Amino acid sequence: MVLKMKNIFFLSFCLTVVTGYNILGVFHTGGKSHYILGAALMKGLADAGHNVTIVAPFRHPDPSDNMREVVITSLPNIDVSKSFLQEDPKSFMAQVNEFIDMFINMTHLVLTDPAVVDLMQKREKFDVIIQEIFLAEAMLGFGKHFDAPIVGFSTFGASKWNTDLNGSPSPPSYVANVNLVFSDRMTFFQRFINIITMAIEEVYFGYYFHGLQVELYNKYFPEPKPTLEELKATHVSLVLLNSHFSLGYPRPYLPNMIEIGGFHVNKKPKSLPKDLQEFLDNSPNGVVYFSLGSNLKSADLPTQKRDDILKVLGTLNVNVMWKWEDDNLPNQPKNVLIRKWFPQDDILAHPNVRLFITHGGLLSTMESIYHGVPILGIPIFADQHRNSGTAQAAGYGLTVTYTNLTEESISWAINELLSNDKYSIRAKTISARFRDQPEDPMSRAVYWIEYVARHGGAKHLISGGQELSFIQYHNLDVFALLLAVPLLIFVILKRMFRKLMKKICKRTCKENLTKKLK
Repeated sequence: MVLKMKNIFFLSFCLTVVTGYNILGVFHTGGKSHYILGAALMKGLADAGHNVTIVAPFRHPDPSDNMREVVITSLPNIDVSKSFLQEDPKSFMAQVNEFIDMFINMTHLVLTDPAVVDLMQKREKFDVIIQEIFLAEAMLGFGKHFDAPIVGFSTFGASKWNTDLNGSPSPPSYVANVNLVFSDRMTFFQRFINIITMAIEEVYFGYYFHGLQVELYNKYFPEPKPTLEELKATHVSLVLLNSHFSLGYPRPYLPNMIEIGGFHVNKKPKSLPKDLQEFLDNSPNGVVYFSLGSNLKSADLPTQKRDDILKVLGTLNVNVMWKWEDDNLPNQPKNVLIRKWFPQDDILAHPNVRLFITHGGLLSTMESIYHGVPILGIPIFADQHRNSGTAQAAGYGLTVTYTNLTEESISWAINELLSNDKYSIRAKTISARFRDQPEDPMSRAVYWIEYVARHGGAKHLISGGQELSFIQYHNLDVFALLLAVPLLIFVILKRMFRKLMKKICKRTCKENLTKKLK
């Protein structure tokens, strides 16, 4: 009888996997790189036999039959390239304010988009909702609206935005804020800066930005519903991180915080167009690949910086592939090939690629390290500084700040990276660590999403720490009691000692007075 029940359970389990789950993925940002990651994850789920719905401002280039697209059309075409490359560098707080304004507006536009409103009104049944975690907390309301467990998806590593969703600790003594280029072995001064930065972030994002998101959440999601604080604390079953410890520093994660970094990388490179394949094959001295990513455009570089870079590239004895978003490149050297778009992942897999000049975006950094190619980082904003700094600290890259991007600095960095084998050797060492995983990252992501669906939201993964206040979580009330008890005892003993001394003093004084009178 027991055996029969086991067989029935196993058959039921198999049928669940075969028939697949209905999965909704919401990827709201206008950044193409974020969409590439989200679309890759949803394509992996579709290939695993699940029915997926993608809400995003882009269309998939190769959708499966079991992929449905809900295209957000209300988002404006945000061009950050000119503002970051041509204007004077903005201060950190100016960048933060610009991002907050942009993403508050973006959250509003997504939640009022006709296609999104139509989807919400239909109230379809979804087994899991995958929600991109990036400055749009109000959209966690999709989980309650569709009565489905939420799987948070972060396009970069751990930060306050996603660790707050599952309670993974971030000890400031060795876990640096995502905006700082510090390692896990900080000096006293660095730990001081880290604490201050985290405190500012808590005030700015934990109160001001969060308050704006609460207004949007209350406006666009009907009652009855939990507060946004409750939703964040107890309704996110799982968080997937596009990161891997081999590319950063070890840090603590709870069981429902899963690293899937590298899931989007092509494990078997696709065939390149004939002209690109021939260019790479016919480069005996190697190739330098140059791209500033999907949001930043090399064509928007100021003329002086562009000319300085070209002077250096033209002197190299290697060929160069440069993602240049214009039809013409003034003073283009003979060894430089330009295209408006390159199949980056597959190019980096070619053995003749010796160096990647990059803005330091996480996707680019991961692809480069997976294929063992050292990098020259030219970070512009956000996590690019941290990614480039980590590469330099780990020994597989160098960094040239954008404000210091001159003919001299770029020449030294490129020639150092091409002439010194230590960078290439280190990149291959890190690559071996990155590739050494017990299973394919995509398989890991699919497994955990299915796990949440199989176990009705997997509420058993949610830490009890999420229900504690700041005082309770850090045991400040317990420490206060531990300090108060001995202090109370000390005060009582002190008073008893004073009373005793007074009695002794009175007796002594009385005896002395009696002696004098005699």
